[in-house]
Amino acid sequence: MAPLNPRLAALMCVPPLLWAGNAVVGRLVVGLIPPLAFNALRWTIAMALLLPLGWRVLATGQARAVLRRRWLYLTGLGLSGVASFNALQYVALTTTTAVNATLITAGGPVWMMLLGTAFYGERPLPRQWAGSLLSIAGVAVVIGRGDPGALARVQFVRGDLLMLAASLIWAVYSWWLARPPASMRAPLRPAWNWAEFLLAQMLFGIGWSWLWVGGAQAVASAPPIQWSGPTLAALLYVAIGPSIVAYWCWGTGVVRAGPTLAAFFANLSPLFAALLSALLVGEAPRAYHGLAFALIVGGIVVSSRR
Repeated sequence: MAPLNPRLAALMCVPPLLWAGNAVVGRLVVGLIPPLAFNALRWTIAMALLLPLGWRVLATGQARAVLRRRWLYLTGLGLSGVASFNALQYVALTTTTAVNATLITAGGPVWMMLLGTAFYGERPLPRQWAGSLLSIAGVAVVIGRGDPGALARVQFVRGDLLMLAASLIWAVYSWWLARPPASMRAPLRPAWNWAEFLLAQMLFGIGWSWLWVGGAQAVASAPPIQWSGPTLAALLYVAIGPSIVAYWCWGTGVVRAGPTLAAFFANLSPLFAALLSALLVGEAPRAYHGLAFALIVGGIVVSSRR
């Protein structure tokens, strides 16, 4: 894995910022569009936008055969990273706040380390556990709004539990990116660029997204979509920023830095979400946001030291 440098650190800061915006937008559209339909439309639009860049994965019969031979791996990526994680997040945001949703994903480094130990022979170093504790302390500051006593009064709802499941699914997705099967490693890996690889994931995940919509509709009729300017703007944002730009940055960062270190950067999402939420309602950032930022960044620095 490459050592952490300013360029790689900047790259890894982009996904948490865009995903924080995704959580805030997902919360804002509650009541305007059903969460599962929001997720399916998000990826449908993203796939249409990405098609001009990644069309070569479908251009010829030989290219499609390459996809078919790797269907199991691509289905796993599509099901976890495209269909399930985001669907659970949008459903969770109907009963929890954007800040809470991103805070719960702060357990990501722990999930990454546990999965790495159980399935990939990774042995986390003491500095990685120490970095994890610092980052979690940072998000605890945000949860308690700078008041340690407030942590004892925090109550988790159904949406919080769904975000916990989503966080575990994201850890699985990240490890699959970092430790692909032999067919996706040199010299057998297809010569796909980032757009083609991301489009391949979307192709194998979009069907699951619409399947969730159909299943939910069969169980209980969802309210109709309230089409408006804000609804369209929200769909365009989540289709471009969190879906295309953030996934490219995350995939690149995971390969270069490893999933465990990348997960520490994901801990910036709660801080970004708190700041974005504050800006949207006209509230100035508080002192505890600065403390949380220092702790989270401290966790990143400690965990990445050689």
